[in-house]
Amino acid sequence: MQITLIDENDYRHEMETKVLPALEACRDEGWFEPPEPKGLGPAPTSGRLHYVCYDAARFDAIKVAGADATFRGAIVISHGFTEFAAKYAEMVWYFLLAGYSVCVLEHRGHGRSVRDLDDKSLVWIDDWRRYVSDLAAFAGTIGQQYAGGSPLNLYAHSMGGGIGAAVLEQYPTLFDRAVLSAPMIAPATGMPNGVARVLAEGMCAFGLSRHVVFGQGPFDPNNLDMSEHRGASEARVRWFHHLRCEDEHRQTNAATFEWVRQALRLSHAVSRPEACANVETPILLFQADHDIWVLNQPQDRFASLVRDGGCEVELVRVPDSLHELFSMPNAVLGPYLDRILDFFDDPVTAAL
Repeated sequence: MQITLIDENDYRHEMETKVLPALEACRDEGWFEPPEPKGLGPAPTSGRLHYVCYDAARFDAIKVAGADATFRGAIVISHGFTEFAAKYAEMVWYFLLAGYSVCVLEHRGHGRSVRDLDDKSLVWIDDWRRYVSDLAAFAGTIGQQYAGGSPLNLYAHSMGGGIGAAVLEQYPTLFDRAVLSAPMIAPATGMPNGVARVLAEGMCAFGLSRHVVFGQGPFDPNNLDMSEHRGASEARVRWFHHLRCEDEHRQTNAATFEWVRQALRLSHAVSRPEACANVETPILLFQADHDIWVLNQPQDRFASLVRDGGCEVELVRVPDSLHELFSMPNAVLGPYLDRILDFFDDPVTAAL
């Protein structure tokens, strides 16, 4: 189906007067008790994970122009590093227009979910497997509830894509289809990742697990440098910045050495041939042409290994694009969104 994109020239006004009120009318907010993964023991800090869901039936009831009245299932969104649920409001809007309910889990250490550090600007995790266990349990309960017996799909970006890849390997029948958007199969660390792993392991061994990594720091509301987003939609970038400024829970901004160590351990785990061979869910994997946050070559290898295991993977490299593909101008976002919706709605893919 054809979705009308938000006008970039009137972006904030459309978001505030059309999109957000409609989302509020079908929005459910909740708290999810995370499971204890086997072999890990209890989390360092007990607490619940925050989520937001949007019900397609209630959205349809408000008669939004251009909405598809056909219910198609549910989409679980797995967000990226330092992100939060509200950042995905525009993508949620498009998915609702297409007939999907949407569920967004805020990963631990992000948004309003439980944190292990008092400093809300930092991301720390004791073991990457908690992310995977959290997402799988959320999708298997809340996500399935909103799917109501119809397909349950995954849309996962960056760090959330790395977590999503691990879920697809460990829970091969959980999702019907999965979109991995610039997934963190391997992070870009500014050095060979083998060297970065030794460095991160060493810093943690010296008691600096909770210390911010070099070159990163707290969120500064007065420091939005558009030169760092050259090529993206300025309206979208400024909107994301506005969202962060208005809520301190959205101001997570920097990695700790432990997070880097766990990100690299996750990368190693999801890239193993025997793990990739477990995937049964058809995947649409998007690469950003100018990605400075994750590495594209490991994505190529991941896709090849999943195919070798007998699962369908379509890999699409988006020309002249940045890491946050959903932040690109309409000329890029439109074809990207069309590919996603066609993939989710493809009966041939669904039958694979």
